[in-house]
Formats: sequence, structure tokens, C-alpha cells
Amino acid sequence: MRVLSRVLRSFAANESGATAIEYGLICSLILLAILAAVQAFASGTTAMYDLIASAMS
Repeated sequence: MRVLSRVLRSFAANESGATAIEYGLICSLILLAILAAVQAFASGTTAMYDLIASAMS
């Protein structure tokens, strides 16, 4: 029983997993921001090429 309580206390005191989760959340938010920016850029670029194509034809 003492070994189990010692292991549980050690597990509860370990914060490296929480730090990894926080870094994962930060990376996912950065990824979402990058995807939104790329999507907005792609929409603008597509509209520009459509305008150029219609002007040439």
C-alpha cells in the first residue's frame, strides 16, 4: 500500500505532461492561425487569377 501511495504522489507531482499539453495547445492554435491566413491568401489569389483570365479573354 505504501508503494502505491508513493507512486501516486510521484505521479501527481510530475508536471511534465501538463507542460507538453500546453505546448500542444499553443502549437495547434498557431497552426489554425496559419491555416486561416493561407486560406484567405488563396481566396484572394484565386480571385486575382480569375480577373486576369477574364480580362485576357
